[in-house]
Parts: sequence; C-alpha cells; structure tokens
Amino acid sequence: MNKKLIIIIAAAGLISFAGTFAFGWLTKKPTPQVQSPKAEQTAPVQQAGLNLAQPQMPTVDGAAVDDKMKTAMTEKQLKELIYEVREKIKDYDYKMQELGMREQKLQSAQEMLKKDIKELDNLRIELASTVSSIKSEQDKLQKSRIEIANVEKSNLVSIAATYDKMDASQAGKILSNMNQAKNSDTDDAVKILYYMSDRTKAKVLASIAETEPAISANFCQRLKQITEKE
Repeated sequence: MNKKLIIIIAAAGLISFAGTFAFGWLTKKPTPQVQSPKAEQTAPVQQAGLNLAQPQMPTVDGAAVDDKMKTAMTEKQLKELIYEVREKIKDYDYKMQELGMREQKLQSAQEMLKKDIKELDNLRIELASTVSSIKSEQDKLQKSRIEIANVEKSNLVSIAATYDKMDASQAGKILSNMNQAKNSDTDDAVKILYYMSDRTKAKVLASIAETEPAISANFCQRLKQITEKE
C-alpha cells in the first residue's frame, strides 16, 4: 500500500477515537451526593427554629503555606546569589587593580630597560671611538718611534764619541745640516745625539737653538722616541 494512504487511515482512526471519548465524557451523568447523618440530625433542629451556631475552625490553606515557603526560600537564595555576585565583583575588581599595577610596573621596567639599552649603545659607540683613537695614536707612535738595531748600535756609539770631541757649535751645524739634507736619513742625527754624553749633548742642542730653535726642539722631541731593539 501507499505510505500516504496508511498515514491517512491512521489519522482517521485517531480522530474517530477522540470523538467517541469526548462524547462519552460530555454525556456522563453526575453522581448523587450522599448527605451525612450529622447533617440529617441538624436539619430538624434548624427546622424547629433553633439556630445553633457551629464553632468555626480556622482553615489553613496548605497550598498558600507552600507558596509562602517557596517564596521565602527563593528570596533567601536570591539574597545569597546577590551576595555571591557582589563578592565575585569585588574579587574581580581587586584582581583588575593588581593586574593594572603589574602592567604599570612592567611598563616602567620596559622603559628603564629601553633607556639602559640606549645608554649602553651610546657607551659602546663612545668606546669604539675611543679605541679607534687609541689605535690611531698607537699607529702614529709606532711610526714616529726611532728604533736602533744592535747591528748599527756599535757604529752609532763610535760616531757619537767622535762628535763628543768636536766643538759644540761645529757639531751642531753638522747635525743640523744632516737633518735638512734630502738624501740622508733625518733620524741619523737624532741617533748620534742619543749616544753622545749628556754634557756634550746639551751644548750641541743649545748651539743649534741659537740659530735654528725649531730644529733643536725637534731633536729634543725625537730623542724621547728612540728605542733599542734587543
């Protein structure tokens, strides 16, 4: 059979059953009320003209009491719920304040760290510049240093002894011309002065200073830069 036809037949059967049940319930006769013996005894008394008032007992509505108890319990639960919600709100506000303070401290620490990093970078730049300057000065000092090897030391000592025996003014002129000559090493004059005796050296420098003070000053400066190689 078709499914639609089966569904229509089932629906018709249900409607028929419902109609039969409703008709039977509507046509049902009410049951007669039986009068209690107590009511039968009081009836003749009322008929005789004696109106005896029956004591009125207070009636208690159980449903109303239950409703009041339920209402009271509901109000109590509601108050407890409101209290719990307020406490949770206070706890939340306190935690939010702590979180705000932590964020402020963290932000301050980050700002201080950024400041320290910036200062460190500046110090690093300054240090790099200082190291570069020191290295440059070392290079200049290395280039300006006059080194005397052991091989030439004995020759310089011998020449200096010869200059010690000469007149100071005459030795000064020779050393001055040696310093200005293009084909000679300008450090040779300083090396000879270095191995001369202190007394003769002072006289020669003083003699040069009378006519050429710049050369005498240069000789004095260069004498401090002489080193002997071992």
